[in-house]
Amino acid sequence: MKISTQEGYGLRILLTLAMNESSEDGLTINQISEMEKLSGSMVAKTLRILRLASFVKSVRGQIGGYSLAKPADEILLSKVLAELGGRLFDESDSENEVLDKLCTDSVDCSIRSLWRILQLAVDKVLTDLTLKDLIAPKDEFRQLVVERIYSSNHPMRKGCKDIMLKNLEVG
Repeated sequence: MKISTQEGYGLRILLTLAMNESSEDGLTINQISEMEKLSGSMVAKTLRILRLASFVKSVRGQIGGYSLAKPADEILLSKVLAELGGRLFDESDSENEVLDKLCTDSVDCSIRSLWRILQLAVDKVLTDLTLKDLIAPKDEFRQLVVERIYSSNHPMRKGCKDIMLKNLEVG
């Protein structure tokens, strides 16, 4: 499994903006490009996607630039990744509904169960993680993720367990 280039660049750009939140005018495409060692056209393309998704705002003009559209603690990583690249496994695909009706004991059915389990695990980790969490010291972020995965009080835990058991049932 890989994070797409667009997802990686988008997160890097958002992190750069979050770490420079104190800059009143925001950062220009050229500044972000230099800071992240990305081409100006790639930064511009990614910023457009982030702006249309309301993660960043822009100010035009000579002193203009890009900044976060809302505080870093209100930008959910799950929403950013979904906007930039989508989910690993999208249950809403109409193709899945057709395949589910035709599914008996094919290999494809087993693989789809794996994708569902992996998607649930990713969702579990990303639930409520924000851009601010990413800019926290590395040890704090790791601790947060470990607590998220192993927390018995986490709302996704029971759902993951139930769905995993359902996908593992012998039918």
